[in-house]
Amino acid sequence: MLTVRKSEDRGATKIAWLDSKHSFSFGEYYDPQNMGFGALRVINEDVIAGGGGFRPHPHRDMEIVTYILSGALQHKDSLGTGSVIRPGEIQKMSAGSGIVHSEFNASRERDCHLLQIWIEPSKNGIAPAYEQKPIDPEAVKNHFARIAAPNPRDNEVTLVQDAEIWAAQFDAGVEAIHQLEKGRRAWLQVATGKVEVCDQMLKAGDAIAITDEDRILVRAHAPSEVLLFDLA
Repeated sequence: MLTVRKSEDRGATKIAWLDSKHSFSFGEYYDPQNMGFGALRVINEDVIAGGGGFRPHPHRDMEIVTYILSGALQHKDSLGTGSVIRPGEIQKMSAGSGIVHSEFNASRERDCHLLQIWIEPSKNGIAPAYEQKPIDPEAVKNHFARIAAPNPRDNEVTLVQDAEIWAAQFDAGVEAIHQLEKGRRAWLQVATGKVEVCDQMLKAGDAIAITDEDRILVRAHAPSEVLLFDLA
């Protein structure tokens, strides 16, 4: 079964320093038909203006992943972490029993464009944790490469959930296949470009929910960047 979520149908929050699109219900945006997909609870596409950002605020019991499309994001948290996240990296914060963090555009002049992802953990009350890893550019070039998993390899962050995140950066005309094991589902988010997924044409900001399939065929019709969530 294939269900397309069009970019223009997403919820939106727009304030002075933030332009955010919500694939699922978030904040003041509530859509009972789009509360999440399996353990995947939030995909927000954020554009943060220069100098803007999220002041310190708390979280509990959530796996929070940040994937930068352009610009850079400055992170600080109550664990003492201070870092800057850039394209070509993945950041994961396990909120666990409680964490306070802030996220600000690292530039005062240039926008920061990112995807923020929340995944519900399989265990609550764990010790908070932070990870930031580089993504191998050769691994994601015209292929799907895993960047987050419950049993991570090198250059993968840990997810406290039976969920995997795969990334790919396609040249126009390239095809790639992701095999989906029996009983699993997938959500594919188009970050940039234009792709055809299982005969459905998708543009930047669109997504597709995939169930009861064992093979996901992606064809790039333009240079494109996508994230695929492989979920129990």
